[in-house]
Amino acid sequence: MSKKPLRPDGPERAALVSVQSRRPVPGDALAELEQLSASAGYALAAELTCVRPRPDAATYIGSGKLEELGELVSASAADAIIFDNTLTPIQQRNLEKALGKPVIDRTGLILEIFARRAQSAEGKMQVELARLEHLATRLVRGWTHLERQTGGIGVRGGPGEKQIELDRRMLDDKIKMLRLRLGKLARQRSTQRRARGRSGVFRVALVGYTNAGKSTLFNALTKSRTYAADQLFATLDTTTRKLYLAPQVNVTLSDTVGFIRDLPHTLIEAFKATLEDTLQADLLLHVVDASSPMLREQMDEVDAVLREIGADDIPQFLILNKSDLLPLDLQVTNDHIPSGDAEPHATIARFAVSALTGAGIAALKAALLQAVLADPRFQSTASAESDSTPFCA
Repeated sequence: MSKKPLRPDGPERAALVSVQSRRPVPGDALAELEQLSASAGYALAAELTCVRPRPDAATYIGSGKLEELGELVSASAADAIIFDNTLTPIQQRNLEKALGKPVIDRTGLILEIFARRAQSAEGKMQVELARLEHLATRLVRGWTHLERQTGGIGVRGGPGEKQIELDRRMLDDKIKMLRLRLGKLARQRSTQRRARGRSGVFRVALVGYTNAGKSTLFNALTKSRTYAADQLFATLDTTTRKLYLAPQVNVTLSDTVGFIRDLPHTLIEAFKATLEDTLQADLLLHVVDASSPMLREQMDEVDAVLREIGADDIPQFLILNKSDLLPLDLQVTNDHIPSGDAEPHATIARFAVSALTGAGIAALKAALLQAVLADPRFQSTASAESDSTPFCA
């Protein structure tokens, strides 16, 4: 099946809907959805926030809110409706039928952004795999061509095979092919990692919530020029560079894809191969946006994904980035974490930095140097080099 774009070329206006399960509704409940929709190229037309203890089985928001949403869409001339929730195929179909506009849920929106941003061949395949797995659950959306049947006359007889069964088999074949190709690439990358591991190089990986400033920090540390922008998921493909810390002391630094709340499980599975760079790291730099009002929640989301991929026990430096955006009375402290909240047990140090202005970068590099010097591999290497040095009288 050919991919049907979520929107044609050119700007579209979208009505944003956020359904919360309990009160009070956070004041910035729609802030992240606004950033996501803007990253996908949508202009804001209207917003609707409501509270429902349980989603309505048919429309997620119920008949009353559906009528209110319909009036809002008409008044704002919205071209599409974007939900900050994951909709079932039936809910999405019913909403589109009632509103007469395309309805996009959070999973579909994130997949669209990933499809637009992936640059490497492997990244594109990973996104395509996630998209196809998501699409496989959407083959019951009421498309008329899926109800047709083929065959029915001939030796076998019978009603024949429905078009939906043909489409599902085509999707299954494509998914199997992509998994085979990605498996081959994963084995190649594993071989490269083993070679790097034998070299004894200390490996550091940047992790964090999307738009926390990981790529900007990566550029500040390595003097690189990788793409960095004030938008969600600006970086999707892992980039690795050598970081010079002192004479004969280098580490490899990897910039990884950012995490986000309710990241689709299909994407977690598809990007596990990319996130294996995190699993192989000796030290993680957990970058957080110190100016974000959702700082604690974003940290928790990153920690949850790290636990899911088995990287939660790797030592971490907590990097409070964008410290230049904090009030003056908070810029000089490293304790800008909501009181009473425990950090991950793997956190061994925290640093307030500004990747944009360079503040705190020197202290961070000094701490990285100490971490490398304390590593047993470096000590054994240094000892071997010392033993092999000729004695000069």
